[in-house]
Amino acid sequence: MCALAIATLACVRDTPEVVVITATFESSASLAVPTERPVEPVEVITVPTIQAAPVTVQPETYVVQPGDSLTMIAINNGTTVDALLQLNALSDPDALYPGQVLALPASDLIDGPSTLLLADSALVRGPGSAAFDVEAFVNAQPGVLKSVRDDINEISTGAAEIVNRVALEFSVDPRVLLALLEYRSGLLSRRDVPESMQTDPIGAPPYNSGIRREGLYLQLAWAADNLNAGFYSHRQSRLRILGLPDGTRIRPSPSINAGTAALHVLFARTLSSADWQRAVAPNGWISTYARLFGSPDLSSPVDRSLDNLPQPPLSLPFAADETWFFTGGPHGGWGSGSAWAALDFGPPDDLDLVTSSCYISDYFARAAADGVIARTDEGTVVLDLDGDGDESTGWTLLYLHLASRDRVEEGKVVQAGDALGRPSCEGGFSNGTHLHLARRFNGEWVPASCESCDAFPRAPFDMDGWVAFGAFGQEYQGFLRRGSEEIIAEQLRNVANNEISA
Repeated sequence: MCALAIATLACVRDTPEVVVITATFESSASLAVPTERPVEPVEVITVPTIQAAPVTVQPETYVVQPGDSLTMIAINNGTTVDALLQLNALSDPDALYPGQVLALPASDLIDGPSTLLLADSALVRGPGSAAFDVEAFVNAQPGVLKSVRDDINEISTGAAEIVNRVALEFSVDPRVLLALLEYRSGLLSRRDVPESMQTDPIGAPPYNSGIRREGLYLQLAWAADNLNAGFYSHRQSRLRILGLPDGTRIRPSPSINAGTAALHVLFARTLSSADWQRAVAPNGWISTYARLFGSPDLSSPVDRSLDNLPQPPLSLPFAADETWFFTGGPHGGWGSGSAWAALDFGPPDDLDLVTSSCYISDYFARAAADGVIARTDEGTVVLDLDGDGDESTGWTLLYLHLASRDRVEEGKVVQAGDALGRPSCEGGFSNGTHLHLARRFNGEWVPASCESCDAFPRAPFDMDGWVAFGAFGQEYQGFLRRGSEEIIAEQLRNVANNEISA
């Protein structure tokens, strides 16, 4: 989901430049958490829930570290950029230097609950998710959701298709999304849901520009991205402080797992302190999930299947005799929340011969390994390396922004080096031609680089010996290294230090 000017390559984002998410927007008063009907007891692992009184005081200063941004500092300390600018009399949020001492707003922290809500494997659209029939489930419910529609690219689309689409794009299990819709707006059980709640069922805040996220697709896409942000923040040991819209600051319990952290972060974006505590309690969101899909299995809440798992051999995603441009370091696989699993490459077209930043390249993106094409859709090609055609199992590669013209067919068996499609602006959010490439294993986004993944070690992103490295806290920044060679992610084309070839 990326962008390019006529001689540059970059991505369009509406989220902060770090994985951790904090709340900065007011929630809609019309989206109060509905009263839940009685349900069977939910089997969850619990300890005493959140304490009402503050338990510790946040230190009053922070020393700027290399690679820090004011946005990252604000998010990691449960405050806002504006508050830091005002408190430290700063006029330029980018004018930071290592060793600089910043004053932090005086505020108490509250320890978050240790109740486990959902196993890691139940949050991700992983093995078993494909067997769940979203359409059949939605149509069997008494509520209004089955009649809700939304326009996607000017095409009227039904709710079940939207839920399935968001689940595929963000790699979040569709049952989690359906339980969110039910908990926040009752769309699965109620027939009397107001029209305003049908178009704003999650309470997602507006874009930074102030434009509202209206409609089921934008609401669910925002929710899925924030679920991913919490999940992968936990995986990468970056989940520190949650700031709620009412000013409450919560320190997540060190004993929660990534699946639980995902829900904590999502609810922190829209709910008051009281509603947040209800949402993450044993009789909150998880009771809705249990009513719909049965009590979650928490016998193995932490998924360790990716720990130290070697990556299959991969080649660069273009022909061996071509020189492309490394234009984007580690960033979101789909949305900024998804583990910064992707890298961007610009094809070597002669830009003097094109009239727009969006054009269909003369060059092909190619298979980086043998496999089968599990899915093609609106600029997307998913290469399944285990050959079973199920993108929720095993290693997969997501190719994004490939034009429909000359694009490989779904279901085709390919070998490394086979043409998959031509880079363009199709799919995601792109205003310039380039290739976006990301890895997943069992549906989980695998970070392109993760220096903070000591607790959950991940295989380096290695293509023909070129290994990706990121800049801490700086999306799209980084470099590729092969032996003594090193190239830097650079949005400009025709820059000597970002040319790459096999």
